[in-house]
Amino acid sequence: MTFFTLLRNIRIDKNHIQRTFGGVMSENDIAADTAESLGLNEMTVFAILGIILAGVAIRFLTMLVAPKILNRIIRSENIKRKTVKNSDKALGSAVGASVAYFLILQLIDSIQSGSDTFTMPEILQDILPNILQFIIAFALVIWAFRLVDVVQDVVEMLDDDGVTDGTDKTLISALESILRFFIIFIGAIFIADAVGFKLTSLIAGLGISGLALALAAKDTISNFFGALTVLLDRPFKVGDWVQVGSAEGEVIEINLRTTLIRTGIDTVITIPNANLVSTPVENYGKRRWRRWQTMLHFDINSNPDKVESFRDDVLKSIQENSATMNEDSSWCRVSDISATSVDVSINLYWDVQGGADERAEKEKFLLYIMQIARDHGLEFYDNRIRQQR
Repeated sequence: MTFFTLLRNIRIDKNHIQRTFGGVMSENDIAADTAESLGLNEMTVFAILGIILAGVAIRFLTMLVAPKILNRIIRSENIKRKTVKNSDKALGSAVGASVAYFLILQLIDSIQSGSDTFTMPEILQDILPNILQFIIAFALVIWAFRLVDVVQDVVEMLDDDGVTDGTDKTLISALESILRFFIIFIGAIFIADAVGFKLTSLIAGLGISGLALALAAKDTISNFFGALTVLLDRPFKVGDWVQVGSAEGEVIEINLRTTLIRTGIDTVITIPNANLVSTPVENYGKRRWRRWQTMLHFDINSNPDKVESFRDDVLKSIQENSATMNEDSSWCRVSDISATSVDVSINLYWDVQGGADERAEKEKFLLYIMQIARDHGLEFYDNRIRQQR
């Protein structure tokens, strides 16, 4: 017999009682008689009512105190709003039901220990904790679901550049999906336990089903975890120029299953994320600097003093250029001489973010070199001009 069937069988008609006993029974007598029909004495009824009131009071107290505590701990306004304002009711319900659950267990333990003060039938001893456990699990699931929205704010807060690019968005989406799945999975287990399902059979069934699903979707799962590896380890991000095996190009998308690379000839290569875990990835975007070397050829009849002055001016411009670094390792030297030319080699390190910036700085530097050479009266070597001479 279920709890609800029991309630239907013991329903008491107030008018019938008054007619039977000549109307001499008071409201308190009817309540007492109803409680006794349920197998409860007055002290037990008062105790249950007190536990319910305590749970409600704790719920409102949590809703009042928790925001003040969290506001002092959390500094981000977005995280405050999502963890405090949007979830205080669910958190309060979980805490209040937890307190009531603890108190009801104490009451049941007292009854089972042989207390004469309280009485409660076994069916209520089973149902009341399950009801409270269901409320706790349901409230925690709602609270945790609302906290999932915090993932985006946490990722943005930990991001170095402060810009949410395609990689960050994919990471946020993946983490939110995983968290929601685990919240539903764990919450379903606790709720199933609260309503009386046997967890052993349930978990065994889920294990067999999960194994079959994992075998059927092995490649998809491998790609998914490959995406997590890429998103968490960050070997590259959207916009980086990478080489993966024989594929080379700019990363344009990182999805949960594949990564898309646009090559130098404007084709798009789709790489399964599972391959990225076992294949070396060369990321040109991770370079701390971009080394650049070139060779200048001056006419063999150039004045050595002017070549030396040119060399010093070029080296000085490298050292003073805000777009270069590693000045101690940079040089401008006469590296070779032949029957027709004097060769001056230049080595420097660009401190730029991308290929476009490097090309722009290189262009400015080369034009400046031309101007320095012209100022010193130096002519670049040209085999055709020498033949005319």
